[in-house]
Amino acid sequence: MNIVLIGATGAIGSRILDEALRRGHAVSAVTRDPRKLDPRPGMTIRAGSTSDGPGLMQVVKGHDVAVVSVKWNENDITRVIDVIRKAGVKRCLFVIGAGSLLRKDGRTHLEHMADKGIQPPTSKPASLAYEEIKKVTDLDWTAISPAASIQPGRRTGKFRLGLDKLIEDKEGQSLISREDFAVAILDELEKGKHIRKRFTAAY
Repeated sequence: MNIVLIGATGAIGSRILDEALRRGHAVSAVTRDPRKLDPRPGMTIRAGSTSDGPGLMQVVKGHDVAVVSVKWNENDITRVIDVIRKAGVKRCLFVIGAGSLLRKDGRTHLEHMADKGIQPPTSKPASLAYEEIKKVTDLDWTAISPAASIQPGRRTGKFRLGLDKLIEDKEGQSLISREDFAVAILDELEKGKHIRKRFTAAY
């Protein structure tokens, strides 16, 4: 595939980049600061920002799929959707955080964290971004939420998938490595099992 990756230098975006190149896909790596990336086989470095819709549209054009992994407290989801739409790319995947996943008690993970006095700056904006994504009917979108905790780790290729419910292990922990989360994303891009759906991956 010919993938355009918006947010290629981020904590998750950099792992998506690694996994896509590992699998032999061509990637246009989009970042606000191209100096953060060193040349690699299969990768084209492109300067771009969601704050510049017309400029980003030119970067996105001509790709098979757009992957967006950005901080939603710093980026406008409606503008990003508009850019992808105007660029003529039908297939897109958005990383949206774990906040909107449902816990066993029926509350969202965002509500659970708020009750504990924890309010990560990106969680509510990511949940609101997902509400806007769900309204889109003219793009083949997928949204993906990680486990409650996503940290640097090993690439094992072994994890569980779900839809709208937070996945926990036997100890009640919800975990996945950034490396395995990227595996789940590339699996989805290659197989397309969650078109116009949100899914999640965890151990």
